[in-house]
Amino acid sequence: MDKLTRENFRQLPLSATDGAWGTELMKLGGLSTELKDLWNISAPDKVLQVASSYVEAGSDIILTNTFSSNRIVLERHGASGRCAELSRAGAAISRRAAGGRTLVFGSIGPTGKLVSLKQLAVAEAESVFEEQAIALAEGGADAIVIETMADLEEARAALRACLRACSLPVGVSFTFDSGKDKNRTMMGVSPAQAWKAAKEGGASFVGANCGIGIDAYVKVAQELAQCGDDLPLWIKGNAGRPKMAADGSTYYTAGPEDFARAVPELVAAGVRLLRFDAGPRRCHRRSY
Repeated sequence: MDKLTRENFRQLPLSATDGAWGTELMKLGGLSTELKDLWNISAPDKVLQVASSYVEAGSDIILTNTFSSNRIVLERHGASGRCAELSRAGAAISRRAAGGRTLVFGSIGPTGKLVSLKQLAVAEAESVFEEQAIALAEGGADAIVIETMADLEEARAALRACLRACSLPVGVSFTFDSGKDKNRTMMGVSPAQAWKAAKEGGASFVGANCGIGIDAYVKVAQELAQCGDDLPLWIKGNAGRPKMAADGSTYYTAGPEDFARAVPELVAAGVRLLRFDAGPRRCHRRSY
């Protein structure tokens, strides 16, 4: 596979990416409150098992088990100072699973603090994301995806930091699950605002992840597409909202057939990178 660059990213064909990580790791044991990013060091074989399963399933792109590996989230889990170690290891595990057959996108999630509300200074946010992006690049990631963003200012800070930290393509993905039509982020960001921020910030792709389900993301994809065809679109729909079972576990109502029905409309809207979080019907709540 040719080396992926910011210059040739748009040449990627329609690509299937991996699915849920949190639920799949939960199936392999451990406490529900345990941060599974720590397994990159303490249980790498389990992480490799999940990554390899997606490669064998035919994914063109797999992510890394590093969604919560920024230093602010890690501090809340008693793992201060381990961002570089965990991020580098997570990228290396996915790179090993890929075996030259699949691209590896380094996963960067939010800090849990809102930059727009000054819970975190812009400079500090950039420092946090830059540290993680450097480590993911060192671990062998082919690109970086900034995921599950709700705060436009945090997304902008993350994008600036990642582009500065490495030469890899960087994309940004928002979570839309609020507003009357469920097409706004928690902070009121619209698809058009997200697309504009990604385009002006130099992103290689833009999209949406998690949210309330794949059906709602067909409309979000269409709104993103209306902004122009400059950026490839990434859609990673959730398997609906989690529901609570009597035993305290959670389960998701959407299955593979629901995602399959949405594919034609998503492709028609211009989506090029499709990632489905259609995990098991019943699982424990994702701890991160």
